[in-house]
Amino acid sequence: MSTTTVLLREDMENLGGRGEIVKVKAGYARNYLLPKGLASLATKGNIKQIEQERAALLKKAAHDKATAEAQAEQMSNIALSFERKAGESGQLFGSVTSMDIAQALQAKGYEIDRRKINLKDVIKETGEYTVPVKLHREVTLNVPVTVTAEGGAATENQEKAAAGADETPAKTPPGSEQTPDETSETAGE
Repeated sequence: MSTTTVLLREDMENLGGRGEIVKVKAGYARNYLLPKGLASLATKGNIKQIEQERAALLKKAAHDKATAEAQAEQMSNIALSFERKAGESGQLFGSVTSMDIAQALQAKGYEIDRRKINLKDVIKETGEYTVPVKLHREVTLNVPVTVTAEGGAATENQEKAAAGADETPAKTPPGSEQTPDETSETAGE
């Protein structure tokens, strides 16, 4: 396999940060990174240019992080609530997706891209969940999300959750990162 050394112009989730020199497959660089302006070939001239820009990039990165931290502080008391049609067992007829969460945040005055909402699988049951929202590479906010049955009718799962609310933590959405303790707790529900 042929690889190419590129200089990243933007932060890439699983590749690296802005200004880093990384090796990627030639096709990935040629067909995706280079045409979209996400990277440039790592030539001596480009490396010198990025080193000159590095101070400005570090300043911009610090500003972006400070902005994200301020936004996280401002959003720390937000809780989202969704009302959906559900069966008697609490199973939703439909789901709550990252797009729904982004629209609810937008309705509250926060413009968050749906791709920054780390919802691995859609929410398909009523209950309380904690959804991670990635505001910056180093700043993640956990937003509590409550999904209730339409009409306000409490289901068995909700009644159990309300009775033992102090004892059990909020569920994490299906497929989100869980510790082994959380996995065993949510598996029994």
